[in-house]
Amino acid sequence: GENGVDGRAIRVGTRRSQLARIQTDNVVMMLRELYPDLHFEIVAMSTTGDKILDTALSKIGEKSLFTKELENALERNEVDLVVHSLKDLPTCLPPGFTIGAVCKRENPLDAVVFHPKNCGKTLSLLPEKSVIGTSSLRRAAQLKKKFPHLEFRDIRGNLNTRLKKLDEKEDFSAIILAAAGLKRMGWENRIGQLLSPEDCLYAVGQGALAVEVRAKDQEILNMVSVLHDADTVLCCIAERAFMKRLEGGCSVPVAVNTLLKDGQLYLTGAVYSLDGSDSLKETMQTSVSYPHQNEDGPNDDVQHVGITAKNVPGQAQEAAENLGVELASLLLSKGAKHILSVARQLNDA
Repeated sequence: GENGVDGRAIRVGTRRSQLARIQTDNVVMMLRELYPDLHFEIVAMSTTGDKILDTALSKIGEKSLFTKELENALERNEVDLVVHSLKDLPTCLPPGFTIGAVCKRENPLDAVVFHPKNCGKTLSLLPEKSVIGTSSLRRAAQLKKKFPHLEFRDIRGNLNTRLKKLDEKEDFSAIILAAAGLKRMGWENRIGQLLSPEDCLYAVGQGALAVEVRAKDQEILNMVSVLHDADTVLCCIAERAFMKRLEGGCSVPVAVNTLLKDGQLYLTGAVYSLDGSDSLKETMQTSVSYPHQNEDGPNDDVQHVGITAKNVPGQAQEAAENLGVELASLLLSKGAKHILSVARQLNDA
């Protein structure tokens, strides 16, 4: 075959959780359709983030929590590609790795799942002091401000665990989860309320799946690159560039909303104090309608915030990255650094 990967098994690394397996199966199904002659084999492993369940995510440190073990396997050639939720991948990947594909984004919004006794309600209709479960500082910061009558408490574990904690105990009136994960698990009917960007801006990369590969593995890179969804790539490059310029990670509330319409990319970005009382939010736009030029040659492997997308016009990717950087710089010029460093200190304390 033209990719030179014929005749050997392509090993795909994934986390063991049910959602991770479903996401990986989706990607492998697409690859099997595109390459019916190739043999794909799924290798599941546990990560640190899957094992430490009694501590808030934001307290354990940075994003590589769910990716480190998978990247080690990639580095040792034990797997050829790894499927992640894009929002789990840090904006700076370890040297030698790249995101070789960003698949078409599922709904990126956050969703509220209510305790059965609150069925049919919305957050604003919940009684005073109702407890909402979320392990995300970003969600808590925005919703505290919007719904001051509610209380927010940490909840950890995979989707199955969190829904079980919600349904079987009386501790939580509702929990907040990504709509995309619920949809992929086939639990869309549990969504009691979708939070619009006015209520809650989402996480960088939320709803998109990423395929991480060895940057030098040209065959595998070419093979997975057909999975790229151009619109999703441009939105996520802008979001990741915004986050990277702000130096945000798991431990600070940074949120975004992107829209690509008629060749214009609109990016809204915001930073919040932990209690949501202090925030900065701005929107900027740029044109991303560039023709695709054949860019073979020395700039073959240009990465934009960790993403290699040869089949998306390079100038469009550059414009998207600049948009993220400029929006972050605007927020920094208005005092974002102070808000974020206070949030980081409070969270570390």
